[in-house]
Amino acid sequence: MDKTSSFSIHKGKPIRCKAALCRKAREALVMEEIQVDPPQAYEVRIKILCTSLCHTDVTFWKLDSGPLARFPRILGHESVGLVESVGEHVDGFKQGDVVLPVFHPNCEECKDCKSSKSNWCARYANDSISNTRRYGMASRFKDSTGEDIHHFLFVSSFSEYTVVDIAHLVKISPDIPVQKAALLSCGVSTGIGAAWKVANVEEGSTVAVFGLGAVGLAAAEGARLRGAAKIIGVDLNPDKFELGKKFGFTDFVNPTLCGEKKVSEVIKEMTGGGVDYSFECVGLPSILSEAFISTRTGSGKTVMLGMGKHAAPISLGSFDLLSGRTICGSLFGGLKSKLDIPVLVDHYLKKELNLDSFITHELKFQEINKAFELLEEGKTLRCIIWMDK
Repeated sequence: MDKTSSFSIHKGKPIRCKAALCRKAREALVMEEIQVDPPQAYEVRIKILCTSLCHTDVTFWKLDSGPLARFPRILGHESVGLVESVGEHVDGFKQGDVVLPVFHPNCEECKDCKSSKSNWCARYANDSISNTRRYGMASRFKDSTGEDIHHFLFVSSFSEYTVVDIAHLVKISPDIPVQKAALLSCGVSTGIGAAWKVANVEEGSTVAVFGLGAVGLAAAEGARLRGAAKIIGVDLNPDKFELGKKFGFTDFVNPTLCGEKKVSEVIKEMTGGGVDYSFECVGLPSILSEAFISTRTGSGKTVMLGMGKHAAPISLGSFDLLSGRTICGSLFGGLKSKLDIPVLVDHYLKKELNLDSFITHELKFQEINKAFELLEEGKTLRCIIWMDK
């Protein structure tokens, strides 16, 4: 049966569907029937085809205090779906389009969105608190008692249907398998974009990646596609090393096997003075410091991709900065979603981009809590969760 056959029936009306609700921090998600309201102006209602679990989902699932700890809530932000209906003033999207929701906004109208200098959106990106992009704390979700359900990162993909603002939505080619497309809505795009857009890795350069999760492996994949001559992976888990070869890693360093030497010292010995680029994908200040010192004096560049739990301050040697090393942060790998994600899709369709190796597990929607267990135990990179299977 055509997945879009029932769309016209529900246009302009609420839809009842299944969603996995987070009702309390660290407790299993609860499968419930919810109501999803029609999209308002500049919004699109989407039928989610599949979603995946990212470490950011787990981080917010564990939050039990502060302004970002909200319950009940629908988590999830890596996904792909079909347009079910659109609100007023929506251009460029129509019923049946394959779309990718993205947590990072791209309004295409503000000064920063029009600039090539960064992927920041001055109009929207400073607000990470609201439920809906243009309507503040207004929610499009209600539970069976009529209580509002909080959104998550303006996506909330752990639901059969969701409502997303057009600033967070990208239309993509229907030719890419949807489970591969879902990877591009967060982690994989963050890593590849960091290598391409932020570091601008060039052919023949040397690279070190600290932390070989999905983001770190994607950073290596981006460096591989740019022709890096040496890509060094740093991780405590030796199982990651064999997997890393699929993404272009040429060398590996396990910090527990370095003896009394620091990882930065080992990398300098391996590269004759330090790497051209390093990527910190863990979120620990101590690792960021090592990644920074691992780069070449005078020209080395470090890109911070990991987010610490408590946004702890970092400490760097002033002379190391003065002598020419640079460091910067990156959100969503410096990518402008509406411009750059279709480019990544095209690279995959041309068989240039390795997305297949990121998917280690596939589960039914009803098994979503198993995905949390696998990620917490370090047994999966990306677990695809199918809504209809």
